Formats: sequence, structure tokens, C-alpha cells
Amino acid sequence: MDKLDQYQEGLIQLLFDYAPKLVAAIVILIIGFYLIGFFTRSLKKLMKKRDVDPTLIPFLSNIFNVVLKAMVLISVASMVGIQTTSFVAVIGAAGLAIGLAMQGSLSNFAGGVLIIMFRPYRVGDFIETNGQAGTVNAIQILYTVLKSPDNKTIVIPNSAVMGGTITNYSVEDNRRLDLVFGVSYSDDIKKVKELLTQMAMDDERVIKDPAPFIAIKEMADSSVNFLFRVWVKKEDYWPMTFDMQERVKSTFDKEGISIPFPQRDVHLFQQK
Repeated sequence: MDKLDQYQEGLIQLLFDYAPKLVAAIVILIIGFYLIGFFTRSLKKLMKKRDVDPTLIPFLSNIFNVVLKAMVLISVASMVGIQTTSFVAVIGAAGLAIGLAMQGSLSNFAGGVLIIMFRPYRVGDFIETNGQAGTVNAIQILYTVLKSPDNKTIVIPNSAVMGGTITNYSVEDNRRLDLVFGVSYSDDIKKVKELLTQMAMDDERVIKDPAPFIAIKEMADSSVNFLFRVWVKKEDYWPMTFDMQERVKSTFDKEGISIPFPQRDVHLFQQK
């Protein structure tokens, strides 16, 4: 019973010694995390007011948030009596072990840093990478978020993006539009070329320098294929693609130009 009483007294004394520190540490942890959230939101607003590149805003704010939280945790640990030197050593050892186990995540982080440094694309650009295409919605620490034209959210690891091919359709102001139109072998190719050239010159969306290029692309099995090559503003690329095909079909029908479908002539020989 004497030993039990001693243990109880020691436990009570320990609670009296550490309870205030533990309560203070919990309070500081809660307040610290709340203030970090407030500062992070304020930093985002400040960067937006200063017209900071939208690509950098989520990336920098996330790093700022993680670093501050790590500092608060170390400070709270020192308050409750944990030696910060040994604590940092333990964190370092754990970080090494976690780093070896999460090499993929570290490579994604490195990929995110490279994206921010070299800027192969920015938030708002329309890109194609790893077989996916969409508008860059966000560049996070570990992954890039795309919004597809049919409103799907696509998440791609940054390491996969930087390790593959990136096609950025938003960097240049102008894009070249290549269309192919097939006509019958019996049609007047000079008239076809004149009609296609006139349609290109009449459309205000077509850039006149460099001039539109209309020529026979190939003599195919069932048709003579004309190459229709023009330059347009990047925002006019898809509207021009659909509109021009409709206009060409209507004009060819009006002018008696036939658009043949694949066909094959079969000759039968009767054996005697």
C-alpha cells in the first residue's frame, strides 16, 4: 500500500507539473494553426492584389503553410519538455525513412519545383500531356489539375508531366489550321482551288499574312484531296474548323462539286 500511495502521489505531482504546460501547448497549437490559416489566406489575397502569377499563388501558399505548421509543432514540443535537438534528430531520421518510402511523392515535388522554375505552362493554359488535354486549373506541390473541354477534372502527378511531352496550345497567339477536302476525279480542279481560295480570303478570321495555302495534297483511291491551310487566332481555331467544313459542303453542293465516298469498281469475267 505504501508503494501504491507513492505512485499515486508521484502521478499527482507529475500532473501538477505538466498539466499547465500541456494545456498551454494545446492552446498554442490551436491558436497557432488558426493564425497560420489566417496568414495563408491573407498571403493569397495579397499576391492576387499584387498581380502575382496565378501559377505561383497556390504553390507558394502551400509551402508557407507547411513550414509554419512545422515551426509551431517544434515550439509546442519544446514547451512540454521535449528536447528539440533530439526531436529534430528523430524527425530527420523519420524524414529519411519516409523519404525512401515515398520516392514517388518526392519526385512529384521536384517536378512541381521544376514547373514553377521553367514555366512550361501556367494556370489558364490549354495543354496536352500524358495522353490528356485540358485547361490548367491549378499547379499544386505534387500534382497538376486539368479541366477537360467536357468539364472533367484530370489530376496528373508532376513527375509524370515533367518526364513526358508537354504540348502547350496557349503560348502562341496564332495557330495553323489544316483541313483536307476531297473531290471527284471528274471535277474541275482549277475551279475547286478558286472556290477554296475565295472562301479563305472572304473569312475575316483568316490571317492574310502568311497567305492561305490551297493545293492538291494527294491523288487518293477515290478522290483528289485538296489541302486547305490557313492561319487563325488561337481562340478562332475550333470555331473556324467547324464553320469552314460546313461552308465548303454547302458551296460544293451549290457549285456542282461532288465529294465522293470510298468506292471500288468490280469487273466480272465469264469463263467459257
